[in-house]
Amino acid sequence: MSGAAFAQSSSNVTLYGIADAGVSFQSHVNGGASGSGSVVGVTSGGLSGSRWGLRGTEDLGNNLKGIFVLESGFDIDTGKSAQGGRLFGRQAYVGLQGDLGAVTLGRQQNSLYDLFGAYDPMGVGPQYSLNSVDNQFNGRADNAIKYTGKFGGLTATGFYSFGRDVNSGLGGEVPGHFKIGTNFGGGLAYANGPFSVGAAYDQYQGSTLAAADLTAKRAAIGASYDFGPAKAFAGYRWMRDEVTTGTARHDNLYWLGALYRFTPAFTLTGAAYYTDARTDSKDSWMFVLNADYALSKRTDAYLLLGYVNNKGNATYGVTGTANTLPGQNQTGAMVGVRHRF
Repeated sequence: MSGAAFAQSSSNVTLYGIADAGVSFQSHVNGGASGSGSVVGVTSGGLSGSRWGLRGTEDLGNNLKGIFVLESGFDIDTGKSAQGGRLFGRQAYVGLQGDLGAVTLGRQQNSLYDLFGAYDPMGVGPQYSLNSVDNQFNGRADNAIKYTGKFGGLTATGFYSFGRDVNSGLGGEVPGHFKIGTNFGGGLAYANGPFSVGAAYDQYQGSTLAAADLTAKRAAIGASYDFGPAKAFAGYRWMRDEVTTGTARHDNLYWLGALYRFTPAFTLTGAAYYTDARTDSKDSWMFVLNADYALSKRTDAYLLLGYVNNKGNATYGVTGTANTLPGQNQTGAMVGVRHRF
């Protein structure tokens, strides 16, 4: 009887993924005790993080569905698991979805990640993007409960994590210390025709006993407008971070960019990101240019070019923070290929 009931349910599971790699060059890469120098090599994830995943739904009736996602990130140049060696480090959740939205449990993306891919010209890719100057735009949280609702052009999201990173410090969910490693946030986005605007907030606590009362707070707003062959992007993020260095650091991040579709296959994208440090001398500019050519619906080839101008003790690079020695500039280039399946 149970077998017959199972057979009558409407369910599906999809295997999907992205494989992205290229040959890259970076100048003035921080080499630790050896100083800095240029690096040339094969790199994973120029435009998109390489990944594979499973997503599934089951129709439970009355417009209610059971849903799950298991998504694994990996470095295609080495075959190693990404996100701290987790098997399903990008996402791993299960939940229910109905007319009023979805509630999910597990390791999940924060609200900045959920919404701001639409407002970064580079789509918050792993390199040469917003993620290079603030990796919380690619933020995820372990042990999270999350709500996502879509109502016409309006998208709403909110989440709470009881311990955002089990690989850091005590990992959260510590008996007698409720605040350690907690993380919460939310956001709203609205799209109407060619125009879209969104805002999000993210806050997390330190992951050790000594840092439990320290917070890292971010608020961001972004917008985009599609003119047809061209599309423009703009955004702003405010940050106050006590967790990273143990002292309050405040900076503002601004970005502008645009893309132009010369043909259905060829797109050129340019972007500028400016970090305005308010409590130290770590100002920085990053300029990015990307030429992308679609070889098919699933495969594209690309050329990435980037330049980072660091002021004072800033260490930003095209692939992330702490990528150069203090105050050094960096030039980066990458020729790659990306396949979606």
